[in-house]
Amino acid sequence: MNKKSLLTGLGIGAVLGAGSFLLHDKFCKKKCEYFPFFGEGTEKDIDSSKITVQLTKNPKKKKEDPNEYGFGKYMSDHMLEIDYIDKKFTVPRIVPFHDFPMHPATSVIHYGITAFEGMKAYKDSEGKIRLFRPMKNMQRFLKSARRLCLPDFNPEELLKCIEKLVMIEKDWVPEKKGFSAYIRPIIMGTDQFLGLKPASKYKIFVIISPVGSYYKDGMKGIRLYAQNEYLRSWVGGTGGNKLGGNYAPTLLPTCKGFEKECQSVLFLDKEGKVTEAGAMNCMVIWENENNERELITPSLDDNTILPGITRDSILKLSKESGQFDKVTEGDITIDQLVKAHKENRLFEVFGCGTAAIVSPVIGFKYEGKTYDFAKDGKLGEFTLYLYETILSIQHGETEHEWSHLIEEQD
Repeated sequence: MNKKSLLTGLGIGAVLGAGSFLLHDKFCKKKCEYFPFFGEGTEKDIDSSKITVQLTKNPKKKKEDPNEYGFGKYMSDHMLEIDYIDKKFTVPRIVPFHDFPMHPATSVIHYGITAFEGMKAYKDSEGKIRLFRPMKNMQRFLKSARRLCLPDFNPEELLKCIEKLVMIEKDWVPEKKGFSAYIRPIIMGTDQFLGLKPASKYKIFVIISPVGSYYKDGMKGIRLYAQNEYLRSWVGGTGGNKLGGNYAPTLLPTCKGFEKECQSVLFLDKEGKVTEAGAMNCMVIWENENNERELITPSLDDNTILPGITRDSILKLSKESGQFDKVTEGDITIDQLVKAHKENRLFEVFGCGTAAIVSPVIGFKYEGKTYDFAKDGKLGEFTLYLYETILSIQHGETEHEWSHLIEEQD
């Protein structure tokens, strides 16, 4: 098939919904024969030293009680924008928060060519601003972009731009412990074309949202609806990447869980293996069948599990704690969970992620039966230990290499 025929077929197939075109990873790493703009390299990368700043003339009023912010409802005064056009990144710019005009044929609308990140800024007791392992977010962001065949960007330079934005918005970071400002970097294809192809134009932007305490009424456990009718991810898919398209399909099973008085979903694969708990990584503390006290979480080997920064931190802290015979990344099946519950070997289950740090699980429903294991609703001691330890690091109370202090800037 020649290039003209392939491009025509892709355009018709995309418009009619007759099929899809997926570039293999090895294909994407080389110069793309049919899309010559891809793989030729970026002629001009992100340069944080040339960032421009336009301050708003109409600053928004901040809440006196940061708990009123909730999560994701309010945005700060400014945002960061960087465009990619003709194999070049534009000068990074910090501008007043604004809406985007968008052409109806923009590729992100039709084919979900978008990835994002979630990270937070914290204030320590001296009023200094800190981030938590931010380069891990930047590296994952780049990995997600590559999965969508988007050209590479320099993660270190992007982080410097984000730091500049955060310092301009430092008054939007609440001062109380347990409060933070949520940082949302996004990358999206902006080609104005109905055919399905890797984007030749795209935009990176970053917005900031002040958030209240995740547990303003105290830490409470949730019950999970365990099911594999609807899959969150599968081998060969994109579960290990933070793509916009991974999240909307989880809404239906979540709503079905609500109907069963469950607050979230325990996603299983078709073989009954645990994958994730809602939008969080899942952790289990039990006595395994070899009579070992073990903390176990699904492994990242087949790219079905998102490599969470909180997940990685918990694994390291758990190994250092000396409280376990084993800390394992491996398979957990729903049958194993049910059996461990019946034999009183299931001690603690929790989800983990940026928003909550940890979210304790008090039980799950599976095939019409309820399996509760938090006695009298009491939350697990190690779950609470992890929450308090990571929170202390995030706010600079515990000195740690994971706490990234942003230096004051001119």
